[in-house]
Amino acid sequence: MYFHVQRLINDIASDEPDPAAANALQEGLGGQFGEMRTMMQYLFQSMNFRGAAAKPFRDVIQGIGTEEISHVELIGTTISRLLDGSPRYQGEATDPLDTPGSGGAIPLNIALSEGNIHHYLVGAQGALPVDSVGNPWSGSYVYNSGNLPLDLLYNLMLESTGRLQKCRIYEMTDNATARSTVAYLIVRDQAHENAYAKALESLGVDWKTLLPIPKTNAEKFPEVKKLLDLGLQSKQYSFDLAGQSEAGRIFQGMSPSKDGTTLDASEQAPEGVPSVISPERLEEFSPGLDADLVALIQATAEMEMADVVDSFGPVATK
Repeated sequence: MYFHVQRLINDIASDEPDPAAANALQEGLGGQFGEMRTMMQYLFQSMNFRGAAAKPFRDVIQGIGTEEISHVELIGTTISRLLDGSPRYQGEATDPLDTPGSGGAIPLNIALSEGNIHHYLVGAQGALPVDSVGNPWSGSYVYNSGNLPLDLLYNLMLESTGRLQKCRIYEMTDNATARSTVAYLIVRDQAHENAYAKALESLGVDWKTLLPIPKTNAEKFPEVKKLLDLGLQSKQYSFDLAGQSEAGRIFQGMSPSKDGTTLDASEQAPEGVPSVISPERLEEFSPGLDADLVALIQATAEMEMADVVDSFGPVATK
């Protein structure tokens, strides 16, 4: 059972729209080594886990899988913000929906030359479950062998490849919106590398000088260094409201990354930042609600919310 807190796990910096950067980030969302795969792979492994004696390993996988849900939300929201608004669109909310834009501008012509046309043609300037060349995300990416050491090895490979690709994406753009999210994911991927490496270490693996993978100068990226200075690469969250996670029995001691830090699994979840809903995109006819529909939706929402009790238990009935 999962609870949703309406906060993003990390802040997204503000910058101009950049559809090309948005398309590069699609690889980190829906690619073979993207956040959708990590989320699904770890959740399926934790759901199918067997062997009560190995519960700490299950809790490590489950905690990381739960965090990956928030990473899907973060990178998807970042893509949406990078696409949010055509630079040429200067229309107002009162303009007719069939008017392309102020002064006869073509608000969506950027879709013909930048990034992925489906971001504008299919997704109304939002993230899609695809990779950077438009291939749909596939459930065949998910690896769940049922063999614990083998699954842990695959998970470490997945985090390492994801981190490698995000380091490359960082070098592809100087857009602050893209870099703020990519830097956070570079650091958290290293934390997850550390978690799976520590789990394998407890099974007899000696990493010596192998980690982190890849060995890069990512710590020199200013956005990354800020997070490393906070020790974010050595924290793991339980996302466990009941305090039953035993992941701390695995995620402890000196970091396998040999960076002099100590692993810390004491926090339930990061504080996060406020989640803000983007404005309507009139040039996309999305959501395209007129005043009467907006009023009806608001009235219905107020009527329904009046019956909801703010608790985790059953909703009160009259």
